[in-house]
Amino acid sequence: MRVFVTGASGWIGSATVDELLAAGHEVVGLARSDGSARTLEAKGATVLRGDLDDLDALRRGAADADGVVHLANKHDWSNPAESNRAERASVEALAEELAGSGRPLVLASGVAGLATGRPGTEADPSPAIGPESPRGGAENLALAYVDRGVRVVSARFAPTTHGHGDHGFIALVTAAARRHGVAAYVGDGSARWSAVHVADAARLVRLGLEQAPAGTRLHAVGEEAIPTREIAQAIGDVLGVPVTSVAREDAVEHFGFIGMFFAMDMAASSAHTQRVFDWTPTGPGLLADIKAGAYA
Repeated sequence: MRVFVTGASGWIGSATVDELLAAGHEVVGLARSDGSARTLEAKGATVLRGDLDDLDALRRGAADADGVVHLANKHDWSNPAESNRAERASVEALAEELAGSGRPLVLASGVAGLATGRPGTEADPSPAIGPESPRGGAENLALAYVDRGVRVVSARFAPTTHGHGDHGFIALVTAAARRHGVAAYVGDGSARWSAVHVADAARLVRLGLEQAPAGTRLHAVGEEAIPTREIAQAIGDVLGVPVTSVAREDAVEHFGFIGMFFAMDMAASSAHTQRVFDWTPTGPGLLADIKAGAYA
């Protein structure tokens, strides 16, 4: 299969490109810089230059592909409205190009806000609806194209897709611990995060591209619910700093923007995904990765 991948040089994207190439697929990766282009070419992928604002490039990539994996996102936390706008516009451009073809569009989504008081499941619809919502409501927008002949698959990633080299949320929480000399959690630390190793996430993306029926919601979740207090304790142990609580109202001041997420309960189950797609996470757990020095 010839697969067009956005975010191909990013954290999850790089692992996904490796997974697709190893499975015998041809990969065309979107690259906005010379460095990203060189990295992709060294892997054996073809490069399409462009970014999320280059909708013509996105359409060309989709038009020439047997399937699309959309993992790119601006992640501009200083201007989330711009990130949401760009995400919605790019998903719409890709889906319009694929309309009527029956070809797959696998897009990245998340598990935040799916449920209250219990882990979110694949049956829970995304609460993000409309252009002003997180990610511009892109999951629901994309799923509307199922009736227009696109094999849409939503890959919902745990809040931390971890591993050596990760510069995401856990890296930011660890950086705050270094800055302040304490590893902190919010409130009583009972908020829970799901987690997945990056290699397991990449394998699930490939399975979704190859196998998932239109309208599928996949949960890239290896561990269902890790209390944030335990995450902070693991970071504190590795850095050799004390562990303490930060009040919810002080979370953003202490952690930066990540504080509002570290206070949220983002537990999610992948029981349905694992059963239907014979996907068993095998990578190390989050706490094991932290203790092994992945963020040290």
